Amino acid sequence: MALFDFDLLAADPHTDARRGCFHTAHGDIQTPTFMPVGTRATVKGITVPQLEEVQAQIILSNTYHLYLRPGAELIAQAGGLHGFMGWDHPILTDSGGFQIFSLADTLTLDEDGVSFNSIVDGSHHRWTPEENMRIQQLLGADIIMQLDQCPPYPAEKELVHTAVKRSAAWAARCKDAHTREDQALFGIVQGGTHLDLRLESISLLEEIGFPGYGIGGYSVGEPHEVMFETLGGVATALPADKPRYLMGVGNPTTLVRAVACGVDLFDCVLPTRTARMGTAFSSEGRLNMRNARFATDFGPLDPLCSCSVCKEYSRAYLRHLVASKEMLASTLLSLHNLHYLIDLMRRAREAIETGTYRSFLDTWNASPAANDY
Repeated sequence: MALFDFDLLAADPHTDARRGCFHTAHGDIQTPTFMPVGTRATVKGITVPQLEEVQAQIILSNTYHLYLRPGAELIAQAGGLHGFMGWDHPILTDSGGFQIFSLADTLTLDEDGVSFNSIVDGSHHRWTPEENMRIQQLLGADIIMQLDQCPPYPAEKELVHTAVKRSAAWAARCKDAHTREDQALFGIVQGGTHLDLRLESISLLEEIGFPGYGIGGYSVGEPHEVMFETLGGVATALPADKPRYLMGVGNPTTLVRAVACGVDLFDCVLPTRTARMGTAFSSEGRLNMRNARFATDFGPLDPLCSCSVCKEYSRAYLRHLVASKEMLASTLLSLHNLHYLIDLMRRAREAIETGTYRSFLDTWNASPAANDY
């Protein structure tokens, strides 16, 4: 077992789903899996022991937000993100590029890098691929992402092609600037909804060579069906011996379908964000806990779920917390939603191991939950 090797443990005979294990300095990651998002070195409202309780294997933090506050240098003084937040398991940091490119009104872009204004205090900042690597090396995550250009949807194909070429050029510069041997640097595939541009992006990144690949530029406003028109071709074109990470996706149905396409890793703020809005994932579909029908329902949140929230609290109690705007409501619903996605991926791994993922997918698609996400 070598650091950052990806062991392919099983492949489903009827889909492109695969079961793997990625080795990092802070532990192995069993795939496919969902990664909770801790943007500012915290999964909102959730403690480290609670993350371990829901069996999170790896969490994600955001370079842009941590760079602005409290600063990468301070986090490095604390022993990196692991020491800073007390999490002794794998961490992934995204490059922050998505956040920067969402700030189009303050953005100045050129071949060398990107300039932007802080959302915290309006101060001006300049990132090159080399500066981005310096910051992420200070943060010290196990997996880090290249700085890339993420075009919006919709966008002219010429603009998307420019982003593909620029992202590949930046990927090479990121690799040259990256020196930490205990970190895996992933390249990011761009290309929008154009399969030919996606395949060009993959070819350019493979020439550089990375221990894993992110699939970026999806879930930026396009309908999910549009994404699936190209996702399978993109995933299977990536190297079979490297992990494939579909960035920014947390819809349960999308996860189940994307695993069938050959995707290994997922992240999204959806489970905790919807929890803060009073919504729970369940085998029945989304449950709006503000609904009056739950006021006298003393059954579990989801009778098919094994999480501590479903074992210990009733729908009536959770509805009371939500209606009363108690902060505990967000914590409990977040715990449940995170468990729901993480356990969904555990069951997916089991189905791949037994060669029954097609049946797993068909059963999900026929379930009450499938059409509600």
